[in-house]
Amino acid sequence: MAEAADPCSHFAPGLNDVLLGCFGEGNVADTAMSGAGSTGGDDPLQRAIWRLRSRGCWTDAAALLTPYAHEAGAAVQRTALLVERCLFTGQGWSEAEDALRAAEATARDDDERGAAACERGQLAYAATVLGVRDRADEARSALGRAAALLSPGSRTRPLLDFRRGLVAEHLADAPQAARPAYHRAHAGAEAHGDTLLLSFTWRHLAALALRDGEVAEARKGFAESLRIREDLGFLVGTAPALAALAEAEPEPEASRLRDEARRLFHLLGGIPTWLADQLHPAPS
Repeated sequence: MAEAADPCSHFAPGLNDVLLGCFGEGNVADTAMSGAGSTGGDDPLQRAIWRLRSRGCWTDAAALLTPYAHEAGAAVQRTALLVERCLFTGQGWSEAEDALRAAEATARDDDERGAAACERGQLAYAATVLGVRDRADEARSALGRAAALLSPGSRTRPLLDFRRGLVAEHLADAPQAARPAYHRAHAGAEAHGDTLLLSFTWRHLAALALRDGEVAEARKGFAESLRIREDLGFLVGTAPALAALAEAEPEPEASRLRDEARRLFHLLGGIPTWLADQLHPAPS
């Protein structure tokens, strides 16, 4: 798999400020990452991390947490940033593995161990679904371990449910098992105020609805996912949301949405890499 360039290197001087003005910094809400907790609008460090992460600058965002890597929460959040980089870019696997091992070594209680296991499951899922290496068994095992460790009220539990849904849908090809997992994640995200995770659950529930031919329900879910990402300023996740909504819209709206997705995709240097085939399908 060809490696994508660092999306941050594609921003000309001052362009970050332009992008921020266009999309807004948004409500810096809970991230869709285990161990992140509430980013909190008054926390300068978390605000800086969000600005970088939302524009695909995962390495820079993770670097801000390096001085705090001896703390379990920061170690897991740093890992989550680097794992997300792997999923969006198809690169950075060794850095993510190193961060994950450090987070596992730092964990002291069951909730911290469960959060680290959740990230191990996500890294193994990413490697499998992107065709880097088959780690499906590791993904299932790690997420199962996380389920055994995390308390029912843990803030990581909704994220875990979502990721178990991903494994069921994309690795086990069992959408009937993925749907209840996504619903549990959706309810948990609402309960914890995790707005960004809601954008993921809306999108994946909508994809299942579209698969079942429920176009109106799919359109509603995709539109809500896009709205949340635009409100939050999650730029790196906006192109996939636009492309997903296009699948449920008639022409000419579908083409307009794909054109907008293509523009953002190129602006970010081809991130996420897995969106390329959807935006530029190979000629038959």
